[in-house]
Amino acid sequence: MPTARDALLDAARAALTTRPWPAVRMVEVAAAAGVSRQTLHNEFGGKDGLARALVRRAADGYLAGVEQALGTAGGTGDRLAATAAWTARATRTDDLVRGLLTGCWEGRLPGPAPSATLTLSGILRIPGGAA
Repeated sequence: MPTARDALLDAARAALTTRPWPAVRMVEVAAAAGVSRQTLHNEFGGKDGLARALVRRAADGYLAGVEQALGTAGGTGDRLAATAAWTARATRTDDLVRGLLTGCWEGRLPGPAPSATLTLSGILRIPGGAA
């Protein structure tokens, strides 16, 4: 049985298939997940926290696929080809992964805050927030 967190993330992701992120309402996400709005706020702190968790989940899924592709039998070329194929498939089927890899966040997706910057070390830093 999925945790409340997983159910909320699934519900938020499903909501994104029918409407843009700015139109996704927390109360609707909570109802779709079968939990109270307070549970959603306790888990994520608010809509921005939910957006960060959605993006993190997409990144984790993409990286798990990369790890699996790199474990493909064969030589280096085979592993790189499998990784490229996975990346192409993931970006074609997942808007969040596409945004993560290209930096092109459509207005309908949750993404980094407009004031977010990418540091030279490659870590996303949001002014006033933790990395």
